Amino acid sequence: MAAFPIIAPFGAFALLMLVASAAVSLFAAAALALGIMIWDVARGGSIKMLAAGSVLLFGVIGCYVTLIDGNWSSTALHLAVDIGLLAIAVLSLAIRFPFTLQYAREQVDIEVTRQPGFLVANYIITGVWTFAFVLMLIADMLVMFLPGMPLWVGFALAFAARNAALYFTKWYPQYRRAKRAANSQSILKS
Repeated sequence: MAAFPIIAPFGAFALLMLVASAAVSLFAAAALALGIMIWDVARGGSIKMLAAGSVLLFGVIGCYVTLIDGNWSSTALHLAVDIGLLAIAVLSLAIRFPFTLQYAREQVDIEVTRQPGFLVANYIITGVWTFAFVLMLIADMLVMFLPGMPLWVGFALAFAARNAALYFTKWYPQYRRAKRAANSQSILKS
């Protein structure tokens, strides 16, 4: 899973919220997500659930903030984005199509996608990301509902959760390949 393009709109949103209005931050993140989706399709990929969901998420919240209620705090906006992101991940699991599956299918040979553990691995990786999204949501809630807590604590928790999920996403497929190779070697020696 090419992690940078996937999380770039969320990083752009967070950074822009430090220097720009909510509407600018949200619409810029939506535009970046749309651009990444178009780029992915142009290079032969498919429209991904997470990318399309991100365009929709940032666009809908941006329209709401622009047209209906522009008095949301930065923390409330982060909370709304985190809830939306978590909803996309949970929905992908609920419909039995983990959002990581689309990325993984485009990164491995077709033979690998037919292996029985491939789908299980994607459920596990999506589950780890979903847990990371829960932790990021909790971090935003802590900042929102415990005003005495330093802001950096929430940022540190969210950063750690995201980076742990990124690390796991890179590590787990390598672990499964090594385990499969070791099992194959032990079968051949038997």
